[in-house]
Amino acid sequence: MFQKSKWIRLPRNVAVGHGVLDEVVDVVDDLHLQGRPLFVTSPTPREVAADPIAEDFEAAGIDPAVVTIESATFDSVEKVIEVAEAEEVSYLVGIGGGKAIDIAKMASHHLSMGFLSIPTAASHDGIVSNRGSVPDGDTRHSVAAEPPLAVVADTTVLAEAPWELTTAGCADIISNYTAVMDWRLAKRLKNVEYSEYAAALSEMTAEILVDNADLIRPGLEESSWVVTKALMSSGVAMSIAGSSRPASGAEHLFSHQLDRLEPNAALHGHQVGVGSIMTAYLHGGEKGFWTDIRDALDSIDAPTTATELGIDDETVLEALTSCHEIRDRYTILGDGMNEEAARDVATKTGVIS
Repeated sequence: MFQKSKWIRLPRNVAVGHGVLDEVVDVVDDLHLQGRPLFVTSPTPREVAADPIAEDFEAAGIDPAVVTIESATFDSVEKVIEVAEAEEVSYLVGIGGGKAIDIAKMASHHLSMGFLSIPTAASHDGIVSNRGSVPDGDTRHSVAAEPPLAVVADTTVLAEAPWELTTAGCADIISNYTAVMDWRLAKRLKNVEYSEYAAALSEMTAEILVDNADLIRPGLEESSWVVTKALMSSGVAMSIAGSSRPASGAEHLFSHQLDRLEPNAALHGHQVGVGSIMTAYLHGGEKGFWTDIRDALDSIDAPTTATELGIDDETVLEALTSCHEIRDRYTILGDGMNEEAARDVATKTGVIS
């Protein structure tokens, strides 16, 4: 007897494009959200987006509470929860880059409140996913949470974000290729739960970025349009799968270990991009697939070497040989690489010299 069932939570509204920052109040009305919102933001996004949105709310007779966070930490999550309870708000609005949206997402999950995601940089797929990522000491925790009720992504704002944040978002999406390959391998060897639909969506998202890499250029709204839609598709794939598997494999383990060894050395997306070059090599070996990933990253000005990441060769090797221990997730790394094997793959792919 067929007994399988699944509950998939996805955003109800998605507004993407030129000038949609002016439509946030309309999005809230369409969701029939009542009461006072709490804006969760950080210093620069507050000036660029949160304050203008607050003016629109005030014109509509709504006085939003605002909390500005400086860093993505569990203390920041607690701060947002405390403000939300003190101000008696009804829902949260994350406005900014990865840290503001992840903090809002995790706080809303704790408070059992809905939240809206308003990214000011196309830097990662967390703008729409059901996962939150927060550093804690020398490690980073990926925590299950609710996806946003709605996403409002204004390409005017996104195009003006620092270029390196956009390239990090692109690299994060391109790494979906190897994440899905690891997922399929885990299905075959460990019989982990696998979704053909989520995997296909994740791969298609990466393919869009690779095929359009030549069109991704600084300051272009069209570039922000392509990248943001890809980030949203990746987040939806994770919601469908019920896990981060469609977008997180060995390349993410590599990045998380780099965060432990060299905190804040490089952006997350850039680190997983470099990791994806090496893990693609492990899946295929000869030139072809892994060189396509490297060339696409190079085309959008994303790092492809340890030097470009600002990390020394020995740290890369240490991360490769130890990152399999981070979590119980089967990948192409299996039970680990020895130093000789790690040096071989990192050298042959040009990641180290």
